[in-house]
Amino acid sequence: MKVCAVIPVYNHGEAVGAVVHAVRSHGLPCVLVDDGSEPGCARVLDSLAEADASGVSVVRLPQNEGKGGAMMAGLKAAQAAGYSHALQIDADGQHDTGDIPRFLELAKGAPDKLVCGTPVYDESVPKGRLYGRYATHIWVWINTLSLAIRDSMCGFRVYPLAPTVALIEQVRIGKRMDFDVEVLVRLYWRGMGILNQPTRVRYPTDGISHFDVLWDNVRISGMHAKLFFGMLARLPLLLWRKVSS
Repeated sequence: MKVCAVIPVYNHGEAVGAVVHAVRSHGLPCVLVDDGSEPGCARVLDSLAEADASGVSVVRLPQNEGKGGAMMAGLKAAQAAGYSHALQIDADGQHDTGDIPRFLELAKGAPDKLVCGTPVYDESVPKGRLYGRYATHIWVWINTLSLAIRDSMCGFRVYPLAPTVALIEQVRIGKRMDFDVEVLVRLYWRGMGILNQPTRVRYPTDGISHFDVLWDNVRISGMHAKLFFGMLARLPLLLWRKVSS
């Protein structure tokens, strides 16, 4: 295994430096994806790369494409750089970097599987966001006919790059907050095993959230509907997997 971290960044200039330093302390190179950030944040990313040229690189998107668009660009760049796996982690500091060794240990023991974070929240989580996640959990369980994915919205995970990049090059996947859920369901459909790793999550250190309550929920609802019809088309295969496992 050759692992790097892919970190999508959109105007998290105040928080991303601490995240990068914490990730680097675990020996992981970082691919920072500048998702059309404002100039001040872009300069922060450039300074991080200049200070650690062998361990930090920047992929720059000319305009904001959304978290999913940034992740897809970062995953492709990571594979092109020769990495076999990529750890996804948010730039705002909500994920506990102290859990990185646990994620990597699971990935090394099962390199063909996806390691997915299962959030353990503190009191900082917005209650509306917390309760709203359960609707997505139910739809994911329906669309996979499985409880294998405990939380599909956590953006702290380790991807095997070859099958993940193959998927995103072959299938049109949502580019915004719908990405995390859709890519996970579609990888499961393709037979990828899922390992769930509990991890503490807090809400952001810089106070910035790019979740659009209206439009991201509209996109996520549309994604669930699209996946439902995709599940119906795959129903015999999914049922066979259940009875034969």
